[in-house]
Amino acid sequence: MALDTAQKAQIVAKFARKEKDTGSSEVQIALLSARIDSITEHMQNNPKDFSSRLGLLKLVGQRKRLMKYLKSTNYGAYSKLINELNLKDK
Repeated sequence: MALDTAQKAQIVAKFARKEKDTGSSEVQIALLSARIDSITEHMQNNPKDFSSRLGLLKLVGQRKRLMKYLKSTNYGAYSKLINELNLKDK
């Protein structure tokens, strides 16, 4: 379920604002989206895994808060990010 270092490095390289940028909102949202996708696949095969379901809901809430922050501070980066990750905008 967890992302390996190669996948993380690839996501960080794609969404980083500058070199060695791992903490920006864009990178965090992209990493959370990848984790959410992998846990969603797991949940389709294991519907009774309630601890993973709780973790999934927490990750979705964290991504929602980060997206709200990014939308209020840098709308251009927000719109670019939702287009690249195929996320919905309210």
